[in-house]
Amino acid sequence: MSGFDSNPFAEPANDNPFNDPSVTQVTTSNIEPVDQYNPFPAHPTDNLASRTTPASTAPYQPAVLQPSTEPSPQATAAAAQANLLRQQEELERKAAELDRREQEIQSRGPTGKENNWPPLPKSFPIKPCFYQDFSEEIPPESQRVCKMIYYLWMFNCVTLFLNLLACLAFFITDASYGVDFGLSILWLILFAPCSFLCWYRPIYKAFKTDSSFSFFFFFFVFFCQVVIFIIQSVGIPKWGNSGWITAFTAMSVNKAAGAIMMIVAILFTICAVLSVVLLKMVHGIYRRTGASFQMAQQEFSQGVFTSRTFQTAAAGAASSAAQGAFQRN
Repeated sequence: MSGFDSNPFAEPANDNPFNDPSVTQVTTSNIEPVDQYNPFPAHPTDNLASRTTPASTAPYQPAVLQPSTEPSPQATAAAAQANLLRQQEELERKAAELDRREQEIQSRGPTGKENNWPPLPKSFPIKPCFYQDFSEEIPPESQRVCKMIYYLWMFNCVTLFLNLLACLAFFITDASYGVDFGLSILWLILFAPCSFLCWYRPIYKAFKTDSSFSFFFFFFVFFCQVVIFIIQSVGIPKWGNSGWITAFTAMSVNKAAGAIMMIVAILFTICAVLSVVLLKMVHGIYRRTGASFQMAQQEFSQGVFTSRTFQTAAAGAASSAAQGAFQRN
């Protein structure tokens, strides 16, 4: 009967859905409901406000549109043309520089140095033909003798010029001595350059390179020059020399002209004496160098066979002989 004591109309204890344990756990928990959840909590933004950079107080500047940097076709063509003109000017400048260097090299002698003799002005149309430097090219023990020979050559040139004036003075006083005046002009034009090339330059080269062939060439030519000095100092009439004989002859005709010719005769005599002294001095230096006639022959043969002119002539002769033999066959 106890089963009938319960109220049949009372709500069962388990019929309330909110009494379910899972529901009651959610309703009684500390977790915030979804409708009250704030995705931007207050505590993370507190530090952001302290680190916020203040707005710039600079005055407002309007935005400027930048123009396009791409060049136009006309500008590109103008730049290319300017570049070509600049390259052309550079090439012309380099070509002019090369021409100038080539001219400088051509004006230099075999030593590769610029010629300095004769010392002519730069504006002069004729350029120097030789390079000469005693202190650089001549050994110290030979410089004194080489300079004395050079001074002898200059002294000879001055004497030849004075000889021309003396013969001119004698020709003015006596018209029959016109031959002497004409020959004196010839001797000045002939002996002045030939003496430089034939005996001064060989001895300069001999001292410079210790060449046996140059020594022998100098001895042969300078011995002839000594003979010429002696003849000029004697003064044979009608030979164009104001020597002693011609000077005494002129003294009987005109004392002024005779006095001038007497001075020239003294100068010719000094040239003859100095030439003999210098010839002996050069011979002494030559003997100390150890040069010989065999060495001179060897140098001459080597110089001839290595000469381009000789090689060209020999090749031409051999070619002609070969062609002749082929035609005969």
